[in-house]
Amino acid sequence: MIRLVSIVLFLYVIEISFGGKLEHTQNQYLEEATFGAGCFWCVEAVFEQLEGVMEVQAGYTGGNTKNPSYEEVCSGKTGHAEVIRVVFDSTIISFDSLLNIFWEAHDPTTLNRQGADVGNQYRSAIFYHTEEQKQIAEKAKASADKSKRYPNPIVTEISPLREYYPAEDYHQDYFKNNPNAPYCQLVIKPKLEKLHHK
Repeated sequence: MIRLVSIVLFLYVIEISFGGKLEHTQNQYLEEATFGAGCFWCVEAVFEQLEGVMEVQAGYTGGNTKNPSYEEVCSGKTGHAEVIRVVFDSTIISFDSLLNIFWEAHDPTTLNRQGADVGNQYRSAIFYHTEEQKQIAEKAKASADKSKRYPNPIVTEISPLREYYPAEDYHQDYFKNNPNAPYCQLVIKPKLEKLHHK
């Protein structure tokens, strides 16, 4: 009985001493990245397929209006970009690897436009979470530009992530939930197939 009480007290002391650190240790390799690359329905579907990506959420950032609605963002007046926020395990996939997919998943040379989607909400952007991400993003952009992989200069914005707002529920997992929708069939599905064969 005394031995049992001692074990319980020991575990209690461990819990008090470490608090949330044990949970943090288990998740220490989880990081976040935020990208704007046109319509977030399309970009979300691309990143959800990557090994090491734990979660992808559609949202808005880079603007001035607090808690904007989809309609407000689409007006182009709030300054927000449609983005995805990616939670990833850095032991499986690196931020640099995510950037490689980012460059492939859209055209970073068209200002405020992706295909038929036109407006500043569709701008190409990397919203960095840390100074390290900023440096990696700037280096990757310069390298991609220098490689001449695109016929025109890259116009991707690299800015610090500030206020971020999750998009409405019906935007989340859009391709998964609406595979037969015209946009999914005509735009997202061909893009996924093209990336899959690269």
